[in-house]
Amino acid sequence: MEIMTIRHHAVNSVRNLLLATLFALPSALHAAEAPVQTADDEGEARQIVEKADLVRFPAEGFQVDVTITTTGSGQTAEVRKYRVLSKGNANSVVMITEPASERGQILLMKNRDLWIFMPDVSQPIRLSLSQRLTGQVANGDLARANFSGDYNARLLRSERIGGEDYHVLELTGIDRGVTYQRVIYWVREKDFWPYRAEFYSLSNRLLKTCRYENFRTVEGRKRPTRLVMEDALRGGEQSVLEYSGMKLRDLPDKIFTKDYLKKLD
Repeated sequence: MEIMTIRHHAVNSVRNLLLATLFALPSALHAAEAPVQTADDEGEARQIVEKADLVRFPAEGFQVDVTITTTGSGQTAEVRKYRVLSKGNANSVVMITEPASERGQILLMKNRDLWIFMPDVSQPIRLSLSQRLTGQVANGDLARANFSGDYNARLLRSERIGGEDYHVLELTGIDRGVTYQRVIYWVREKDFWPYRAEFYSLSNRLLKTCRYENFRTVEGRKRPTRLVMEDALRGGEQSVLEYSGMKLRDLPDKIFTKDYLKKLD
């Protein structure tokens, strides 16, 4: 009787091992078949992001005015206006022009260090790029001109939308100081126009979505002049960014210093 019991347990153990192996095979095969990103793939993905960045903003120093209108369920629309001076992806100044009560407040970004200067405070205050500026807009959405300097890019797939082919890329933050930890980014294949983005937290939670709209010729090429950012957590709130008056400017490095903030107008 005891021998039969031992045999019974042995048979069950073998059967369970076989079942576990069979169930594991599809996952193992899937992992083996998953595409491995090569150096060429990484280079292609990086070039796509860089070209899309050049569609969004010039590589040279520039100035642009941004109006942000935030609406929510049952709430009165809030309108705020900013003037942005940007030189590459490393240096930016964001000046609040409306509401009048906040005029004179200035954000200064150097590399990924960000400060806010307020007229009634003697020293600039350190901020994070991911901190909310207004509505669905984070500080980094205005202060950072492009994605290529902050993210490693991976080409996930191609997708056809409305008769057009799009690259779908995954952007992963190079460190925790970036505005968003992960971005899924749609870029039109034929001309590298940005189409849509999804922004995720460190815990991989979808925070908000963005659509790039109203492409118009600005400083020599078609650029999106309207961005619609929608809250993915609660729903019902969106911020619309409208860009106007973009022009190239020779911006000396001294502008992007804490000591120079009071001299800006």
